[in-house]
Amino acid sequence: MEQQQPKLTGKEQWNILKRLLAYLKPHKGMILFAMTLLALTVAGDIAGPYLIKIFIDDYLTPRNFPTNAMLGLALGYGFIQIANMFISYFQLLKFQELALKIIQQLRIDVFTKVQGLGMRYFDRTPAGSIVSRVTNDTEAIKDMFVSVLLSFLQAAFLIVGVYIAMFSLNVKLALFTLVLLPLLFLIVKTYRKYSSVFYQDLRERLSQLNAKLAESLQGMAMIQAFRQEDRLQDEFNDINDKHWRAGMRNLKLDGILLRPAVDLVYALALILLLSFFGITSFDNVVEVGVIYAFVSYIDRFFEPINNVMQRMSIFQLAIVAASRVFALLDEPDMAPNQKEEESTRITDGRIEFKDVTFSYDGKQDVLKNISFTAEPGQTVALVGHTGSGKSSIINLLMRFYEFENGDIVIDGKSVKDFKKDELRKKIGLVLQDPFLFYGTIESNIRLHNTNMTAEEVIAAAEFVQADSFINKLPDKYKQKVTERGSTFSSGQRQLVAFARTIATDPKILVLDEATANIDTETEVAIQSSLEKMRRGRTTIAIAHRLSTIQDAELILVLHRGEIVERGSHQELLSQKGLYHKMYLLQNGIVDEDVIV
Repeated sequence: MEQQQPKLTGKEQWNILKRLLAYLKPHKGMILFAMTLLALTVAGDIAGPYLIKIFIDDYLTPRNFPTNAMLGLALGYGFIQIANMFISYFQLLKFQELALKIIQQLRIDVFTKVQGLGMRYFDRTPAGSIVSRVTNDTEAIKDMFVSVLLSFLQAAFLIVGVYIAMFSLNVKLALFTLVLLPLLFLIVKTYRKYSSVFYQDLRERLSQLNAKLAESLQGMAMIQAFRQEDRLQDEFNDINDKHWRAGMRNLKLDGILLRPAVDLVYALALILLLSFFGITSFDNVVEVGVIYAFVSYIDRFFEPINNVMQRMSIFQLAIVAASRVFALLDEPDMAPNQKEEESTRITDGRIEFKDVTFSYDGKQDVLKNISFTAEPGQTVALVGHTGSGKSSIINLLMRFYEFENGDIVIDGKSVKDFKKDELRKKIGLVLQDPFLFYGTIESNIRLHNTNMTAEEVIAAAEFVQADSFINKLPDKYKQKVTERGSTFSSGQRQLVAFARTIATDPKILVLDEATANIDTETEVAIQSSLEKMRRGRTTIAIAHRLSTIQDAELILVLHRGEIVERGSHQELLSQKGLYHKMYLLQNGIVDEDVIV
């Protein structure tokens, strides 16, 4: 389960907001244009009541209706309303476009970051949680830019505009209404204090839902095979129930402090306003137009405030979501760094492990003082029981994990000195469970390498004898591959993986249980292909079936992270050690004297 983030303080929320607003910098021109349009719409909103005030006080009250003046006021008011309609459309369009551009860049940043994270991060973080940050959390941030930012700006412009208009009409009453601002600030502050906690809990529950859903979908075959449906449903229902309770807490908070509280202040403002006019009417004449204008401005004042308060929940949700996204962007556990010297090249493929010690968690060593040499063109096999450290050796050679003690040397240079592209290009990897991408057979072999011709793709498939099943497919090399290649057998997926690897013509070949998922008949058929693949290439092979590596020049037997035996097949058999016991067990000779 993903570790829950600590609660956000007010300072942390402010820093997150500033970091979000930094994404606006590349779009200064668009922001200026959108703000200009917003200012024009606000000016139109302010001018409308003022024109009506002039009509009431200057013409309606004295019953004076000159034609030219009436026509001018009517045309002016109509022009303002029509112009506001068009300007508002373009203003909203620009703010929406701005928000989409920001989220587009943010998602690119997040996805790029994910591609560069180290395997340790993926070991401890559920895939569903990462998906939630890239999709749900960034979508919440988009809603903030679309709804909240625009509402904040509208409120700011309108508040300034309304107070300018009110001060121009009546300074004392305008000063009197300033008492509303502290009350509104108090409501906002109280809401932020509690909602940040509630919304963070809500996002965490949503992330847990996504993680549980992703786990269930990926393991559906095992769930049904072992009748785990009820257990998974209970676990999902438990998380879903906690998510519902977190959502209800937010709804209750919204119900108290959003619209009702602001409406109460609005009612208080009207009472103060009308009371002021009522009291002053005993001594002075009160202009009806001024009363109308003030009531209209108060209404316009509270309309954006209400919009802002209604969107405060979106704002808090976005801040919490942004904290999760930025936590991922700030994740320090990156893939191992390379010095990337331009002149460093893999030429011969000589591999040497020098006293390599490694731990995944920094506490328990899974490899202890591993030392061996694989000469150019030589095959080195790694055997041992589960957990002995075989895959860890490959993980370090492929630079999936960083190691601190010892060194791994290729052609006399530390593996840390090679460019990452050089390592990936010259080291071919075939895993026990091959991964096929959505696309076609050809695209999975080519891996979108535009320099590889169709003939080279076919040649690679023929080399590993994958063409025999590919040519039987309806669309042959253009046959569609669904997610993870689920419509193909494990053996067929493995053959495509072999073709993919050989197509790049690597200098070093790494086989991690490469034939484990291939049936015996298919395995026999491709043994000759594997022999051809290994010719002229240094090969590191993990194997449980000892029959597949008997011709290896060097076999390393690992036990609890250490090399306990080394030699050729015959040499190890003659030693009567762990390898000999494993060999007898695999050949059906079971005796308590040979059970490890």
